[in-house]
Parts: sequence; C-alpha cells; structure tokens
Amino acid sequence: MASDLNNSRKAWSVLIVSTLAFTVCFMVWMMFGVIGIPIKKMLNLNSTQFGLLMSMPVLTGSLIRVPLGIWTDRFGGRVVLATLMAVTVPAIWMMSYASEYWHFLTIGLFVGLAGGSFSVGTPYVARWFPQNKKGMAMGVYGAGNSGSAVNKFVAPVILVAFGWTMVPQVYAAIMLGTLILFWMFSYSDPAHLVPSTVSFRDQLKALKDPKVIKYCQYYSIVFGGYVALALWMVQYYVGEYGLDIRVAALLAACFSLPGGVLRAFGGILSDKYGAHSVTWWVMWVCWICLFLLSYPQTDFTIMTVNGPVTFHIGLNVYAFTVLMFILGIAMAFGKASVFKYISDDYSHNIGAISGMVGLAGGLGGFVLPIMFGALMDLTGIRSSAFMLLYGVVWVSLIWMYWTEVHRQQVMGKTATQFSLQN
Repeated sequence: MASDLNNSRKAWSVLIVSTLAFTVCFMVWMMFGVIGIPIKKMLNLNSTQFGLLMSMPVLTGSLIRVPLGIWTDRFGGRVVLATLMAVTVPAIWMMSYASEYWHFLTIGLFVGLAGGSFSVGTPYVARWFPQNKKGMAMGVYGAGNSGSAVNKFVAPVILVAFGWTMVPQVYAAIMLGTLILFWMFSYSDPAHLVPSTVSFRDQLKALKDPKVIKYCQYYSIVFGGYVALALWMVQYYVGEYGLDIRVAALLAACFSLPGGVLRAFGGILSDKYGAHSVTWWVMWVCWICLFLLSYPQTDFTIMTVNGPVTFHIGLNVYAFTVLMFILGIAMAFGKASVFKYISDDYSHNIGAISGMVGLAGGLGGFVLPIMFGALMDLTGIRSSAFMLLYGVVWVSLIWMYWTEVHRQQVMGKTATQFSLQN
C-alpha cells in the first residue's frame, strides 16, 4: 500500500512538472509569433521572408521528434527532456543579439529544438500511469500546447515595456528556472526503459500504409494548421484591423488558448464517440469557419434607379475572433481524435506511427506560414491564408468520405456503436 501511494505521488509529480516544462517549451517555440513583428519591420522583410522566419523553429522541432522518441525509450524521459531544455537555453539568450536575417534563421533552428518536447513527454508521463489513466495523462500533458497562448500574454508586455530583445532573455531565464524545477520534482524508473530497435528508416516504412498517410494529412491540418495560425494571427490582427500589438496578441490568444487546453476534452469525446465521428465533425466545423474567414474585405457598388449604392462585406474584428475561437476548439478536439485513431489501429506500434504522424503535423506547421506569406505577396489578400487551409480541409473531407463515411453511418444510434466497435 505504501509503495502504491509513493508511486502515485511520483506519477502526479512527474505529470505536473512535465506539463509545466512542455508549456514553457511550446511558449518558446512560438516566440517569433510576437517578436517577429518588430523584427520584420527592422529588417524590412516581405511576407514570404517573414513566414520563413517564423517557420524555422517549427522545422527543427518537427524533424527532431522521431529521434527524441527513440532516445526516450532508450534513456528515459527525465534525462532526455532535461537535456533538451538545457541545450535550448543558450540559443534563446543569443537571439537577443541577432542583427541579420541569417542570424535569426540559424538561431531559430536551435531554439526550435524545444518543439520536440512533445515526443519526449508523452511516453514519459504515460508510463507512470496505469492503462485506464494513460489517456488522461497524455491529454493533460498535451494541454501544454497552451504555451502558445501564454506567449501571447507575456511577450507583448515585455516587448512594449523593454523592447523585443528583452523577450529572449526573459524566456531563457524562464526556461532555465523550469529546467531546475523539472529536475527537482521529476523521477526516473529503470522499469520504464525499453530497448529501442526502431530506426528512422523503419518508421518511414510505415508510410506504405495508406491509413498512415491519411492520418498524417489530418494531423497536418489540426496541429500543423494550429501552429501556423498561432504564429500568423498577431501580425494578421495588426495588419488587417490596425490593432496595437498587445490587443492583437490578446485576441489571437482566443484561438491559441482553447486550441491547447481543450485537447484533453477532445480525448474524452474520442473515447466515448470514436475517433471517426469526432474527426468527421471537426473537419466540417473547420470547413465552415474557414469558408467564412476566407472572404476578404469587399466593397461593391450597385447601380440603382436612385444612383449608385455601395455596400461593404467583411468580417469585423469581433466576428473574426469568434470564428477563430470556434476554429481553435475544433482543432483541439481534432488533435486528440487523430491520436485516438492511431491508438485504435496501431496499438502494437503506436510509438512509430505517432512519431511519423507527429512529424507530418510539425512539417505542416513549418510549410504553411511560408505559403501564407507567399500567397499574400502574390495576391495582396491577407485572408488568402484561410483560403489555402479551406482547400486543404476539402481534401480531408473528400478523402474521409471515400475511405470511411460512405461505408458507415455517422449519425443516429448505429453511429456510436460502429465507432466503439472500431
């Protein structure tokens, strides 16, 4: 009894400090979403260059996920996560001394290592809990995505008060303090170590399975799209509505916050109703929101018997924020439901498959901001970012319909039964 109580205490301590660490890592990973705005002005960057600037940390944070997962199995989550955090501290600090575009791109690659923390902490915390609580543990840990919203609360205040160069210095101090807390209150269990014989080449072989490719495409929307929009939204509010950066960041957090903290609730819904049903409705909600968000600010004139009459069509800042809030909730549920798919279909190989799907989602977060910037430079329309995502969601809906929906019922009594059986 005493041993069980001690293990339970250790498990909860690991979960709490690991979630804190992941939140801080995600906050750092999304740093360019705020400080990128004054950097863009300082370096006179176009939208494509700005998109690349914001995407560089996402690139390394995505590519490192697979090896980090393998190392976690071999060496343990405590050692790997602590090492990962320690390596990023000098890079975060050096960001404040960068002055050239290539400086930011290069340092951003090292700062981006923080984004790989998801693939370390997920198996680390899960192994401390029994089977019936693993989903809860991974859901709570995954809520560390809300670090994107924390960044939007903290960074603008520091930026306005002291300038953008102070933000990396404060973030480096926060990361160092979090590292110390994590090491003090986390634990290692030799029983959790497993001999990892899976190589990156072995994981690539999983892409031969069409279902894996499909899940990669889903996750590139619900996670990749979330990361891309979380980076893009502050400057969108500033450019589209002329808001102060602090107000813009606060409104952008209305998307980032639910997109992070509600992931655990999405896992509960997926357990109850099945991964397919949740993902299907997530895609439709995203489709509707993105359709409305895609429409640019438009003025048109109609010739009437009384002369020309001009009308204006476009979302005001309030309607736009409400739609982004709904979109954030949908993406949070979708992130959980995609991993529910994986746990249902690949219970014997969940590590390898989740690594590849997570990599695809991260690469979506890398590519999309660059494409957002290129489209805006090409068309001059800010809402073209949403037009792109709208088209990608169309692909997912069509793909899901032909591979899943036309063979089953998604509404009514039999829908839940089918989802639970599969």
